[in-house]
Amino acid sequence: MRIGVIGLGAMGLGIARVFASVGHPVTATDAQPGARSSARDRLAQALDPRVAKGALTEAERDAILSRLHVVERIEDLAPADLVIEAVVERLAAKQAVFSVLEPLLGPDAVLATNTSSLSVASIAQGLARPNRLLGLHFFNPAPVMKLVEVIPHAGTDAMALAFARGLAVGAGKTVVAAPDRPGFIVNRCARPFYGEALALLEAGRSAAEVDAAMVAAGYRLGPFALIDLIGADINLAATEGLAAAMGGHARYHVFAALRAQVAKGDLGRKTGRGFVTAPAAAPFDAVVIAQRIEATLINEAAWLLAEGGVTAEDIDTAMRLGLNFPRGPFEALAGYGVATVRHTLAALEAEAPAYLKGRYAPAPMLA
Repeated sequence: MRIGVIGLGAMGLGIARVFASVGHPVTATDAQPGARSSARDRLAQALDPRVAKGALTEAERDAILSRLHVVERIEDLAPADLVIEAVVERLAAKQAVFSVLEPLLGPDAVLATNTSSLSVASIAQGLARPNRLLGLHFFNPAPVMKLVEVIPHAGTDAMALAFARGLAVGAGKTVVAAPDRPGFIVNRCARPFYGEALALLEAGRSAAEVDAAMVAAGYRLGPFALIDLIGADINLAATEGLAAAMGGHARYHVFAALRAQVAKGDLGRKTGRGFVTAPAAAPFDAVVIAQRIEATLINEAAWLLAEGGVTAEDIDTAMRLGLNFPRGPFEALAGYGVATVRHTLAALEAEAPAYLKGRYAPAPMLA
């Protein structure tokens, strides 16, 4: 199949590599001349360590490189069977890309956006064939992360959806169906992992001991270490975006400590200063901390499930693969039992300050 990619930043180039690695010819472009001219060299630099380790032969590397064709204009992407857009995360920019692209392709071509937060239905507005557009959300780095969220909007054609899913599966990805709701699955259901940790910080617990409690519960990274890895500025933008999309509900409260971290410029690994400076031993109440955070993760997943368009199994898979969690929220629920989670949420709601009231209201399946 002929694959097109628009955007040759880290994500776009990673997506191009995913498909070129399994034999598809990939034609790619970027509005920035520098991104176009450096794309092949950057791909070679990404593949060379695999050759050095023996995971890839020189011939295999050269074959992957030969399948990447960088062109100057969007018009040069035609013909293509699937074109994936990976440009800046702004609705107007994505709509502009597809308005130019759509008339160039055949009626059966599938258009995909790699958006992590924007409404797929909104991106499709104004297209002559909105039924051919869907979300195909890869996670960074795309060649490494196994998860892909496939997001149809209400009018997406079933054949287009099956075609895109098949190509992603054929490229070695684990595909989950996500609803066209703010944050899809992972970015939506991850919010309590960070938010409840920040609530604990506000209540006087240290970032290091919260992280230690979650590591003791089996998590590879605690929430503050994960914020430091991603970048506090990126986390803040995602949290603010979801809070706005969800009407400012208390479940998506933007905590002052996160805003302050960004204001100080202590963004995590990229600035050398973050929430966590040194590891700590798990506190005496580590189990209580983990139960609190996992109860809110379970509740958020249960609210998403109640809204429809997704399964509990896909939510669990997405959270395990998208964030390297040791278990999904519904797997955690099976361990705790509904009564325990409901009791934990009720206790948190009773003690919540005024600005967090309603944060811990249980989803229907927990109530």
